[in-house]
Amino acid sequence: MVTLSPQEDGETRDTPAEVDAAFRTQRRVALTYFAVFLVVVAVFPLLSTSLSWWLDSRLIGDLSPGFLTVAVGLYAVFAAIGIAAATLSSSVESQMLGSQGDQRAEESGPGAEAGAS
Repeated sequence: MVTLSPQEDGETRDTPAEVDAAFRTQRRVALTYFAVFLVVVAVFPLLSTSLSWWLDSRLIGDLSPGFLTVAVGLYAVFAAIGIAAATLSSSVESQMLGSQGDQRAEESGPGAEAGAS
């Protein structure tokens, strides 16, 4: 039986330093988006206590701006935060990990054959 090197067997082997760097970056991304989430959540009680019109005025269907923001706006904001965090995390992971397999695929891809002829 022939033993293949990590580059030849199709598996990507990341070094501990690469994994640690990716982990630290992912943790930073998660903490940043968690801080954004906390700020967004903390704004609404502050608006309710500091601005009287936030709960006293009426908009659509006799609903206050505070109620409409909590009932509708927060879902949109939370979805945007979640999508942004997931997209950034996926991008960070794909760029920081698995580069050995990507380099091998680029070297043996159709562009390499066209350049050789």
